[in-house]
Amino acid sequence: MGYKIVFFDVDGTITNHKDGSIPISTIEAIKTLKCRGLKVVAATGRPLSMCNELQELGIETFITANGGYVKHIQEVIHKVPMDKRIIEEVIEFAKIENNGLSFYTEGFSMNGVTEEEILIALKETLSLEEYPETNPLIHKEDIFLLCLFANDTSVEKYIRKFPHLTFKRWHSYVLNVLHEDVSKSLAIMKTLDFFCLDKSEAIAFGDGENDIDMLELVGLGIAMGNGNEKLKTVADFVTKPSSEDGIDYALKKYGII
Repeated sequence: MGYKIVFFDVDGTITNHKDGSIPISTIEAIKTLKCRGLKVVAATGRPLSMCNELQELGIETFITANGGYVKHIQEVIHKVPMDKRIIEEVIEFAKIENNGLSFYTEGFSMNGVTEEEILIALKETLSLEEYPETNPLIHKEDIFLLCLFANDTSVEKYIRKFPHLTFKRWHSYVLNVLHEDVSKSLAIMKTLDFFCLDKSEAIAFGDGENDIDMLELVGLGIAMGNGNEKLKTVADFVTKPSSEDGIDYALKKYGII
């Protein structure tokens, strides 16, 4: 099959799931893909501001905020800004309930609620060691993804308060708060259209439950050995863990590099 584009999840896929570093084999694999004329896209839950090390690898196309904002070099391919009125309402309710919120623009900020569970989640999902800055005027900006930090009991209150919103859990303590559909698969379709490519010409690598729709969409879906068990059941192939050169192993197995 003539694959022409590869979508990579970042944390736990491009990065070593144990220490957050990018393996040398992965760096070389990305260089080889580009040299062979394949397009390389990072498809991540991170905001664009946290993708500098990926840009240094030569990656020019980014699906960020779990699909809410897509940019190729300086051109915005796709974005789903949330209704500012809804943002304000959720901010006010979170203040009452004392729940953490994170806001994805091209940058990343939070509402200032601090607790151990939030810090653990930030480290596990974005490799952050400390709380990000707060922005009191964040509700005036275009926000492409809003995340709620809460347990299931707290989430029930939000579901009752905001029946018009969807709360989609993607981590044991983090949920996407959605008014319109935001997903990596939708963002991939927009990206494929931009490059005039078909989904059958695409490969995707992932490790998390939020990568399931991405792997199901493309021509070849590869789950990391350290990945979510549900993800592995939908993958075409389960490679070695990211700590054991899993990307390099899979691309060589399929003769891509």
